[in-house]
Amino acid sequence: MTVTIWHNPACSNSRGALALIREAGIEPVVLDYLGSPPDVATLRQVLAESGLAATDLVRSKEPQFAELGLAGADDATLLAAMAEHPRLINRPIVRTPKGTRLCRPPERVLDLL
Repeated sequence: MTVTIWHNPACSNSRGALALIREAGIEPVVLDYLGSPPDVATLRQVLAESGLAATDLVRSKEPQFAELGLAGADDATLLAAMAEHPRLINRPIVRTPKGTRLCRPPERVLDLL
């Protein structure tokens, strides 16, 4: 099974999900989404796979959210902002053949393994 995690090592939820994946005996593909941000098309695909809305995927408490005036923004604007400013992407995102999910709290990853 191929498991991919959009990982931020500074995030406790991301570290927790990664640890649970590894405890299950799976070595995931770890994507540094901050260093190599996903494009808008990839973000749209994650939304479609997960059933999330763009407002669920964006970190509205991140200072950049307010600085960019994103409150009330439409999906296209939010997705463009996340592609340009990946710190705005909520994490961790885990993708497996069983589905795609925002794993907050980290235990949400268990259903995907």
